[in-house]
Amino acid sequence: MSTFADLGLPEAVVTTLAANGIESPFPIQTATLPDSLAGRDVLGRGRTGSGKTYAFLLPVVARLSASATPRRSGRPRALILAPTRELATQIEASLAPLAKATGLRSVTVFGGVGAQPQINKLREGVDIVIACPGRLEDHVKSGHADLSAVEITVLDEADHMADLGFLPPVKRLLDRTPRDCQRLLFSATLDGGVDVLVQRYLRDPIVHSVDSEQSPVSTLVHHVLHVDGAARFDVLADLAASPGRTIVFARTKYGAKGLARKLNSRGVPAVELHGNLSQNARTRNLGAFSDGSAQVLVATDIAARGIHVDDVNLVVHADPPVEHKAYLHRSGRTARAGNDGTVVTLMVDDQVADVRVLTRKAGVKPTITKFSGASHPVLQEIAPGERSFTGGLVVDTPEPPARTAQQPGRRRRPQRHNGSGAAGSGGTGHSGGGHSGGGRGRGGQRRSGSGTARTGTR
Repeated sequence: MSTFADLGLPEAVVTTLAANGIESPFPIQTATLPDSLAGRDVLGRGRTGSGKTYAFLLPVVARLSASATPRRSGRPRALILAPTRELATQIEASLAPLAKATGLRSVTVFGGVGAQPQINKLREGVDIVIACPGRLEDHVKSGHADLSAVEITVLDEADHMADLGFLPPVKRLLDRTPRDCQRLLFSATLDGGVDVLVQRYLRDPIVHSVDSEQSPVSTLVHHVLHVDGAARFDVLADLAASPGRTIVFARTKYGAKGLARKLNSRGVPAVELHGNLSQNARTRNLGAFSDGSAQVLVATDIAARGIHVDDVNLVVHADPPVEHKAYLHRSGRTARAGNDGTVVTLMVDDQVADVRVLTRKAGVKPTITKFSGASHPVLQEIAPGERSFTGGLVVDTPEPPARTAQQPGRRRRPQRHNGSGAAGSGGTGHSGGGHSGGGRGRGGQRRSGSGTARTGTR
């Protein structure tokens, strides 16, 4: 079995990996590193959790640290594009010890936070920019970032970039990088939008496919619980109160907020993650889930990609997703890096046909259990352990009120808020009646040690 040293990484990088408990490369790293370290363009395909983050960070760090190119103001030497702020932040967290060991500087660039600190860092000079396309394009247009000196470009989660409609700004940014710079593209699938990028920007790429998104995960168990609508939330709360960490997916932002509040009112510590939150609130809530303050994260599909937290062994689809790719991406938050995991889909009568199609297209054969009421022995089988309703969190994540026109002479009636964070009515639509419970698993590269909560890597 190859080691990181065998693959040709610098001693400082190998030592830093070992100090962080990362001792053996994953298959996608073993497959791609020889070519990426040699300067070849690489197209890496692998499911979420397969080790893609280090597969591109390691060659970026190794090649930049070996390069004699000086660091210059506003002209980064490497560009890593990611579809979400959370993913960009977690790539930076994985990069930080490697950059420190090799003397490299980096900056994360995304919206939702102040632009000036990013501009200041760019002006001081950085080697690596980790960015979401929109904010980086703003810096390029304003003259604060010049991509003409980029030696290595990485596109992470390229298929998700396409799904989110980011291809136009991605293309405009890539057009500003040198045509002969090295390009590494990593994706779970190679749909039409990704293929356009490959054809336009990669030169004679080496293709490595390891654990594609459709590959079965032998360590992942799928359940569908056919429940009464009236008992849906009670089933969810039972799972949520089991030991460990759980991610629950709701279809809408309002549904996620309602579920999180209902769980807290039931005594299950939960936080929400969706697009209506400010970046500070998103970071704070994800941190609470990572450090164990909250055992449940209730999220919309914003968290289906790019959220890597250790010790998640239960994912609950409180609302079944609309299409199978979303099911696979959501489910990929557990059973990461070869660890065990369980996925539960809550289904009511009018969702039976849709869920049947969904699981068939996703290539999974779930165990289906139908029952009435809020209890069934299968709940203990899915999430073993004593249920704990020790007390919910006081959720305080106020957002700026929406600007709505008021008719002259009319007063807006003030809204009442429960100071405890509990919801009076629970979510909206189907989201108001479902949620999940806790678990274990690993977020990313296998580490030796206690396996405490952290944002993981890929």
